[in-house]
Amino acid sequence: MPGKQLSDPCVDCGDAEAILTLRTRCLCKTCYARFVNFKVFKRMENYRLRRNMPRTGPCKLLLPLSCGISSSVLLHVLNAQIQHELAKSHPSPGFDLHVLVIEPSSVYDGSPSYDEGFRLLQQTFPLHSFTRIPLHSIFELDPDLQEVISQFSKDGFADDTSLSDKDRLDAFRASIATSTSKVDVDYVLITRLVVAFANKMACRGVLWGDSDTRLAAKTLANVAKGRGSSLTWQVCDGMSPFGVEFNFPLRDLFKAEVHNYASFFPELTRLIIPDEPPSENVLTKNLSIDELMMRYVQTQGEKYPGVMANVTRTASKLQASLVPANVLQCSFCGAFMLNSGNNGAADTTAANRALELCYACNRSRPEVTC
Repeated sequence: MPGKQLSDPCVDCGDAEAILTLRTRCLCKTCYARFVNFKVFKRMENYRLRRNMPRTGPCKLLLPLSCGISSSVLLHVLNAQIQHELAKSHPSPGFDLHVLVIEPSSVYDGSPSYDEGFRLLQQTFPLHSFTRIPLHSIFELDPDLQEVISQFSKDGFADDTSLSDKDRLDAFRASIATSTSKVDVDYVLITRLVVAFANKMACRGVLWGDSDTRLAAKTLANVAKGRGSSLTWQVCDGMSPFGVEFNFPLRDLFKAEVHNYASFFPELTRLIIPDEPPSENVLTKNLSIDELMMRYVQTQGEKYPGVMANVTRTASKLQASLVPANVLQCSFCGAFMLNSGNNGAADTTAANRALELCYACNRSRPEVTC
């Protein structure tokens, strides 16, 4: 009996109808998902095979889950790959995955509690361990932050240790003046919390769920904010200044491709907190640099995807300069201050000894307008 005639067969397998166009190629659902899986698989090969690392003993990796599409898709893909590896008679050494959820309601105003979503996460991905913590737990995990924030805002903020950790952090975040500075400070706080938790759990690396689109926007925004020297670890795979490896397994995938993958799996849509659609009525001056760059990359990426991809590829070729042993690190964001002017020499002023801030963090302080 002749096979079923296909009106638009998948160019990869030829056995099913193509439902989506992926970079000029019409693919079926199965082949589309295989493409996404392969991109992540190649990026995780060093950990899967334990290249340049001990092949025995634990290799724990931390996945910070923002409950957005990209990090949720990354968890789904890695879970499928780990399941496939465990089914082999002689699996590779592989890695263990620990998922960290920073309670969304503690980060974003108006965000609902993630109680039900967290329960579904644990049911959907039973192979992995999960932890959910609020943003203000940073005081417990990173005690050094207390001294930093007490000086960061100068006269604009007074840290009242008699308040709860939540109220203290809320007061500090409220003292940051501009929209760009607020987003920048929140990003630093989240990074510090993730790193502190990774160190507590003895994780070798952190797997960030940033797509190519997100990395391109972050590259442009960081350069505009004066954080260009941090690109070697904020958008590139490798060692961070915190002694923990940063990796971006979705870096070869556009956000639209991640969206399409998520639409294939109903269990994912139940876990994801959808992004709020950008408002067309917001004045540009009221948007942060990060939001502006994300809008720019998303709109231009639809027209010129290759150009936006080149932004990330070019940034990924950057190599960190050799850092002298005595070079200063920013007290707030942790970046190396290679151009601080004193080349790591001891500073004679009491104020600078107490708080060393890089150029970008200085711009985010309340008394400095961006």
